[in-house]
Amino acid sequence: MKKSYTVDTTCNDMRIDRWIRNFIGKIPQSLIEKSLRAGKIKLNKKKIRSSHKVKTNDEIDLFDLNFKEKIIQKKIKFEPSKEIIKSNENQIIDNNENFIVLNKSAGISVQGGTKSKKNLVDIFAKSKIFQDTKPYSVHRLDKDTSGVFIIAKKRESAQLLTSLFRLRKVHKTYLAICHGELDKDSGEWNDDLIRYDGDKRIVEKAKTLFNVLDKNSAASLVELKPITGRKHQLRKQLYFAGQPIFGDTKYKLSNSTKGINKNLMLHSYQIRFIINDIKHTYTALLPDYFKKLLKVKRLSFVDLK
Repeated sequence: MKKSYTVDTTCNDMRIDRWIRNFIGKIPQSLIEKSLRAGKIKLNKKKIRSSHKVKTNDEIDLFDLNFKEKIIQKKIKFEPSKEIIKSNENQIIDNNENFIVLNKSAGISVQGGTKSKKNLVDIFAKSKIFQDTKPYSVHRLDKDTSGVFIIAKKRESAQLLTSLFRLRKVHKTYLAICHGELDKDSGEWNDDLIRYDGDKRIVEKAKTLFNVLDKNSAASLVELKPITGRKHQLRKQLYFAGQPIFGDTKYKLSNSTKGINKNLMLHSYQIRFIINDIKHTYTALLPDYFKKLLKVKRLSFVDLK
């Protein structure tokens, strides 16, 4: 059985393996590689490698692919109401010809998964701001983390911003309220973080600069500047330090479950970068629940420069 697809303009210069995951389903990289080698996936009637980049109007043919149904479940698009679109538009900090910057609310994903759920990409795809283009996600922010988030308007802008993040030329500052007191008031964490890709165990180096802004025996307000961008990096590193973030239900100590906060107290406070010699700095105001816990824990905060 053969299925054929034509690459549209939004996917120009995208890797074939990424195209497959975006348009066919969440398929393991090993299975994509195997299918490419066997000629079950061809581009313009030719065998290619997973790193090959597709171009507009390229023809992709899939032959007799027997992926398990649970693996190739396609992402279900979220259909936002006018109210949801408007409420997220109200969170925009900056709106220019290349990208928007918003103060992301906690509890909303950046992209949709295999289940229908609220996410920023599907919401802004229906916004008038993107009526002549489409939203491109250029970096990650956990569902339960609030704060500065960038969405590109053009593929070229997305590629540029993604490169800046990858080359560590985007400087990020987070704020976290964590349990207890850290041993040091400032310093650098260098950890080996472990994650799994299927059955494959992957060890990644993680580096973060930290500075305690205020503290007492019950809690600390910490400024965090990640140098690397590993999954759950800040949450894991504070957990390893023995002071997990308030509201973190995944990385927590056994004695920190009582009276745990509903919200994760991790906020993407500021992002700085340079494009064409122009400095961009964006700061996201603290959410009310974050300020409330600061007051309850008797921690003070003065806006950072």
